[in-house]
Amino acid sequence: MLANAARHAFSRPTSLSLLFRGCLRATKRLGKVAVASRSATTSAIQPASVDDVNLIAFFDYPQAPQKVTTPTGLFGHRALTTPAAFNALADSTLRRAQLLTERILRARESRDELFKVVKNLDRLSDMLCGVIDLAELLRNAHPDPIWVQSADEVYEKLCEFMNVLNTNVGLYEVLGAVLSDLEVVESLTQEARQTAQTFWRDFEKSGIHLPPAQRERFVALSTEIMILGRQFLNETVAPRPPARIQFSELQGVKDLGMGARLRLQAQVTKRDLLVYPGSLQAQMIMRSAPAEEPRRKVYMATNSSTPAQIDLLERLLRTRGELASLVGQESYAHMTLTDKMAKSPENVRHFLDALMTHTRPYARRALRALSMRKQAHQQTSSFPVIQPWDRDYYCPPEPPAPPVSLPPLTLGTVFMALSRLFQALYGITLRLSESCPGEVWHTDVRKLEVVDEERGVLGWIYADLFSRAGKPGGAAHYTVRCSRRTDDDDGEADLKASSDSDRAAIQMSRDFDAEKHIRLPSLGQTFQLPVVVLLCEFQRPTAVHRPALLEWHEVLTLFHEMGHALHSMIGRTEYQNVSGTRCATDFVELPSILMEHFLTSPVVLGLFDPQGSLPAHHKGDYHEDPCRSIDTYTQILLAILDQVYHSRTVLSEGFDSTAALAELYRTQGLIPYVDGTSWQTQFGHLFGYGATYYSYLFDRAIASRVWRNLFASDPLNRAVGERYKAEVLRYGGARDPWEMVAKLLSLPHLQKGDGEAMSEVGRWRIEDDIAMPAGRH
Repeated sequence: MLANAARHAFSRPTSLSLLFRGCLRATKRLGKVAVASRSATTSAIQPASVDDVNLIAFFDYPQAPQKVTTPTGLFGHRALTTPAAFNALADSTLRRAQLLTERILRARESRDELFKVVKNLDRLSDMLCGVIDLAELLRNAHPDPIWVQSADEVYEKLCEFMNVLNTNVGLYEVLGAVLSDLEVVESLTQEARQTAQTFWRDFEKSGIHLPPAQRERFVALSTEIMILGRQFLNETVAPRPPARIQFSELQGVKDLGMGARLRLQAQVTKRDLLVYPGSLQAQMIMRSAPAEEPRRKVYMATNSSTPAQIDLLERLLRTRGELASLVGQESYAHMTLTDKMAKSPENVRHFLDALMTHTRPYARRALRALSMRKQAHQQTSSFPVIQPWDRDYYCPPEPPAPPVSLPPLTLGTVFMALSRLFQALYGITLRLSESCPGEVWHTDVRKLEVVDEERGVLGWIYADLFSRAGKPGGAAHYTVRCSRRTDDDDGEADLKASSDSDRAAIQMSRDFDAEKHIRLPSLGQTFQLPVVVLLCEFQRPTAVHRPALLEWHEVLTLFHEMGHALHSMIGRTEYQNVSGTRCATDFVELPSILMEHFLTSPVVLGLFDPQGSLPAHHKGDYHEDPCRSIDTYTQILLAILDQVYHSRTVLSEGFDSTAALAELYRTQGLIPYVDGTSWQTQFGHLFGYGATYYSYLFDRAIASRVWRNLFASDPLNRAVGERYKAEVLRYGGARDPWEMVAKLLSLPHLQKGDGEAMSEVGRWRIEDDIAMPAGRH
């Protein structure tokens, strides 16, 4: 049960602590939604345009390009045609970044240069992240192992330089000079100040202010955390020993397919069945075995750990605690949360305690219903206790389903609906765009142009949606290129102290950065346009020349990821370090979760039919998962456990992560903790999201309130869509998230972002909107 409740992620875990945040930011899919209670509308559905309808053929019946195009390199970069060229780009970028770093270090020699420091730091960040983020994508998505090897080399080379920047005292001192100069500070826009403060906080998180010996210790601890974290992640998916199931224990199994085969196998071989945790056989037993003993055995095997696995996790947690102590923080949670909406672990607990108080009655009611089912099954006189291995048997997880009857959900149909929704709310459409030979890394990849009715092209989305060997599971949104202003770059000044050989060496990097810029006549400015990639693992069509059909949970996945993509497109800021999804961890999921809510509205679901003939009413057989409150409550417990594991408790002598887990369940759990289990060694998010695991619950609550207050009664209202775009999406991370949420919801008292604000969000209802994910990452 713990494994099911924790199996989601809101971003791909980063393996490095980078000064220039945003590098390696890839958001991952989670969650599902239930039906909205209101569906009245005053906004008419517009007919599907020719461009919208063309998306169906583009995705469902792809054809060879109709025109001859000039071969190019990856993402249209003409030089990126071979893995060797990618390595050459990394070398060129590295030398160019060194020259820019030297320029920033000289800034105090010139008053004029001091005014350019924030801009130049952001340029340095963009220069490196543009290649690092591309390497991160390629090492996960490219099918050619030579390209993957090249991407690994590029990633390591540039991240090593990034670590050097993290500990560059000169850069820290120059930025300090800027922030202490009143005239320079007053010249900065609000966005520039936010960017400068972000850099300053990230410098200090890197221990830059420490004496040399302590700074060296900081670097050593950071390296150790990275190594331990990678080992821990490997162990989270390491095979667990099998459970031994006897033939007699499978009597009456409800699954007549696999269950019958397992019984026959045991009967013929006269041996116990070895059932491995996570296998289809294990899942079948948990859902279908009437006898409690085989379910208990599978549960125990699934939640087992070796002493070495427990020790590995506890060393990771202690090392993080030591790192926080080194920089003068009370705990790793205090160190991590300073730049999040929560600000402190105390505020996180305010949120979680309020949410737990709200959720507990619903979870208890659901458990009571399960206990009644168990009583009827076992024919006992009293209500039996629901054990962890009972949840899936007495309340088997059911696949999500749409609330109205829909046409076949092909990829093209879903993208058409997305384009029509974006057009209705924001005046933005998705248009097909043929890729040139060499532009994409696999023939499955489709390229979309995102177009605003007034501003023109906003950016590009590359969709790599089908599963294949070697491709990572789950779904993710990668920001390959961020938006930023470029006409005021003053790049020639970087070369003031350079040689002719330097100019030749950096030319490849300069050409790479010059791609995909657009001049905005209305502003008189030039911007670099964003490029994002969506990775999914949908099943290929089962028949030749037939479109792929999506399950409803896959439609939810696509809407979620497109929420991230649109945030990247609309969040056009002058500084890339705060553009689009480069915002606080506990805010970044708001746009994507809100997108899922639109799928609860029959009015929005009418957009799936270009003829507009879908019924705008619920299906009579639609029902919600009655046990989702149990899963939500378990999610809250795991968020609390994450806070405990990143508190100062981990530095106490004799800290025991298993004892901490048991104590939490004994004091606040509703389902008993089982002695002998230690599920925490499979809690992979402890590495990638240490001290921030509460974030998804937090954004669920905010998204639910935004949906109910703004969109539910009229989900295609253009004025409301424009307001949401203007007050949230366009700022990316350039505004205080509390300020944006407070203004959007007309709740000015939330701007304080204090413990009471966190508690209020915890009291907002989320149970009737989004349920826990069912086994998706």
